[in-house]
Amino acid sequence: MLRRLATADPGFAEDWRALTRLIEAEDAKVRQSVAAIIKTVRAEGDAGLLSLTNRLDRRSVKSMAELRVPPEALKAAFDAMPTKVREALEEAASRVRAYHQKQRDASGGLANWQYQDSLGNDLGQKVRPLERVGIYAPGGKAAYPSTIIMTAIPAKVAGVEELVLCSPMPGGEASQALLAAAHLAGIDQFFSLGGAQAIAALAYGTETVPRVDKIVGPGNLYVSVAKELVVGQVGIDMIAGPSEVVVIADATADPEWVVQDLFAQAEHDETAQAILMTPSRQLADKVAALVPRRLAEAERRDIIKQSLAARGAIIQTRDLDDAMDLANSMAPEHLQLAVADPEALLKQVRHAGAVFVGKETAEVVGDYTAGPSHVLPTAGRARFSSPLGVNDFVSRMSVVRCSRQGAVALNRTAAILAKTEGLAAHAQAAARRVQG
Repeated sequence: MLRRLATADPGFAEDWRALTRLIEAEDAKVRQSVAAIIKTVRAEGDAGLLSLTNRLDRRSVKSMAELRVPPEALKAAFDAMPTKVREALEEAASRVRAYHQKQRDASGGLANWQYQDSLGNDLGQKVRPLERVGIYAPGGKAAYPSTIIMTAIPAKVAGVEELVLCSPMPGGEASQALLAAAHLAGIDQFFSLGGAQAIAALAYGTETVPRVDKIVGPGNLYVSVAKELVVGQVGIDMIAGPSEVVVIADATADPEWVVQDLFAQAEHDETAQAILMTPSRQLADKVAALVPRRLAEAERRDIIKQSLAARGAIIQTRDLDDAMDLANSMAPEHLQLAVADPEALLKQVRHAGAVFVGKETAEVVGDYTAGPSHVLPTAGRARFSSPLGVNDFVSRMSVVRCSRQGAVALNRTAAILAKTEGLAAHAQAAARRVQG
């Protein structure tokens, strides 16, 4: 079921490259299809959205009014939730809000600041929340209320004025839990739109769907390619790939817990990736033996089986340092440290979207209740990008105010540089202020 690899094997480097090779979002057919969808929405607006939604989501709606989910429906869904589910949603929302409130208050990048230099010039920064943000929440194979909480609440904490949510309802069926989460998170407008057409509508706007400043939230390959193609017209959070987890474990780890942690990642979809790295041959053997037994009991066994067969692995490492080096080279979305001394290993982590420290800390709490947003960089992008947070929902403006003395000094130097670059009008604009 799970392939077995060892870093000491002569052919490991090649096997590792094959295992971690990116699933290319550059697939020509997908890009061609997405480009056509975007072109249709941009040219035809609401009419194009209706046609695409009826064809791709198996709907038979005749007006955009049927695709707008009213606030009353969101509140009704929330009120109708079983008490345990409603309380769980409220707890998750509360923890996510508290975490991002602390992030906002502690972050210098979110603060207005100013200083005066020796020439009397005032220099500083003003931070403003974005006016309108679009959120995409998957609603195909599975609906994720947690995604709404993890995207909308950080935006609200940052001060975003309006949130527009798009989520598909294939066949017209709505996830009541998703509607309830939208109510709890304070969504302003909700459209039952999905796929590349939803991204195009948010990016360019239609007669009904407002144009947004930024689009956040995960989706399938078509959604990811669409977000990539509209960059520049609108901001996006990141180019997301399949979800992934690396579990680094030693002989003290519980093999049952490890198997369930791998399954939890693999059940997302067939392209998800779950990898165990361990120097313990005994743990590796126990996990390998448990996988088929626990798979037979799993509700989403078909998806898990395909995911593990295609992209999963148990990797025998020389030691924990070897495992950590390998994990850093991969820069995984989720990294679990299920070892006796996780704090020592944490010091070695260079690249990961989120780190779950200690055997008690399952990645699943990061998906739902820990507090940080679960929208994380995938496919090695944790090397240069970060989890979604309040910083993603603001823009920063530089502010410059020159004194008379400062204007003369700065413009004198600016005129010299402008002449050097051959920009005569720049030089003249600066020189006139030097002359008075």
